[in-house]
Amino acid sequence: MAVNLFDSAYELEKAVRESNEYKILKQAYDEVNADPSAKAMFDNFRRIQMQLQQKQMMGQDISQAEVEQAQHTVALVQQNAKISKLMEAEQRMSMIIAELNKIIMKPLEELYGPLG
Repeated sequence: MAVNLFDSAYELEKAVRESNEYKILKQAYDEVNADPSAKAMFDNFRRIQMQLQQKQMMGQDISQAEVEQAQHTVALVQQNAKISKLMEAEQRMSMIIAELNKIIMKPLEELYGPLG
């Protein structure tokens, strides 16, 4: 019997959406978005984060001023309880996705051997 990988992927998507970790993440995200001050702070943080990632991917140097601005923004958002809760939930979800990725990639790793 052939397995349809896309059907399995959609089942995994459903499982992620139903997981406690995702529900906690969504609730934290909704709380940040419901607070105009927290939302503005978080949006600014994400914008700075994306700009720095784009520069890095393009091989451009990141100035000391940009590093300091990013550090200042991180310090500010970490002081906001709602954003801090959201970032913790994001970290947990990211760890789960990394573990899922390891599981999904296991057949290829077994076939080709580990990298590095």
